[in-house]
Amino acid sequence: MTTPLKQAILGDLDHEIATTRRVLERAPDEHYGWKPHEKSWTLGELCAHLQNLLYWQRLILEQDEFDLAASPPPRTVPVSRDELLRGFDENKKAVDAAVADVDDAALGQTWTLRNGDQVIFAQPRAGVLRGMGISHMVHHRGQLSVYLRLLDVPVPAVYGPSADESPF
Repeated sequence: MTTPLKQAILGDLDHEIATTRRVLERAPDEHYGWKPHEKSWTLGELCAHLQNLLYWQRLILEQDEFDLAASPPPRTVPVSRDELLRGFDENKKAVDAAVADVDDAALGQTWTLRNGDQVIFAQPRAGVLRGMGISHMVHHRGQLSVYLRLLDVPVPAVYGPSADESPF
């Protein structure tokens, strides 16, 4: 059941995930090793991070904390766009199931990110999902859009027209 609180907190999650998938669909396999700067991730690493952020969204919804020292998140770089999108879609299904199961009370509970005994932060789950789950994904999707532009790959419309595509 979707309550007004749950809708307010999670209302744009589906839209942002779908938009992220559309941008990931443009990432060309032949450039997965490319990076725009020596300090940057490769295109493949950035795509893998976007896929992995859905894993984080699920963890935030299903667990009360995550300990980086005990169980680091997966960091596998897909070898192709097809593999990337398959993994993204699998993670999306898991997020959908977690969203269906979460209730208003759980969204208000504290979620903690730690590294062993060091607490990195402890905040209400809803805020963590917004910041670490949704806004973090939007940030890296923006980076990916720049990578695409630099590679002369048509950039999809995101919040309105791009120079390459208009939703109207």
